[in-house]
Amino acid sequence: MPGLKFRVLLDSDKNEEVFRDILIANDADFETFYHAIIAAFGFHGDQMASFYVSNENWDKGHELSLLDMSYDDDDATDQPATVMKQGLIQDFITEPDQRFILVYDFMRMWIFLIELIAYEKEAPDSPIMALAIGTAPLESTRSMLDENLFGPENQIADSEDEEDEFGFQDFDDDYADDDLTDFNEYEY
Repeated sequence: MPGLKFRVLLDSDKNEEVFRDILIANDADFETFYHAIIAAFGFHGDQMASFYVSNENWDKGHELSLLDMSYDDDDATDQPATVMKQGLIQDFITEPDQRFILVYDFMRMWIFLIELIAYEKEAPDSPIMALAIGTAPLESTRSMLDENLFGPENQIADSEDEEDEFGFQDFDDDYADDDLTDFNEYEY
């Protein structure tokens, strides 16, 4: 049974490369691969996650989700996401340098860029971290309200008199707050 060596790069805004090379059997399922990646970076693994089959431009393709999130009334024409436990890695290798994207914790959006870099004659019994470069950040370091994610330009203005980027005041409807002081909804 052959093995596959993947390079897993943590996409980060830091100027430091952080990646792990993971050797795994080609007939392993994506859930096993997911746990190997999370352990290699020292994350807890207690958040939702999905793999996406990707291409050379890192576009997201078919989804492999950690849990079955489909509903009975889902449209039959859409291809539903594969559950990681049911998806074998070998079934999704279509290119010699196949790429995947792993999104972990959809609130914090940890993104791992995964590329097949080598084929091995023998596969390990369980996944092996073959190489570790860079120090992985703590899982909790990426704030859900991180200014880098939303930026100060996207924050709601604190002042009523502050103008937006087009020179308009927010919610300027030509009514004063005291115009509705005599309004009684039960009179109508």
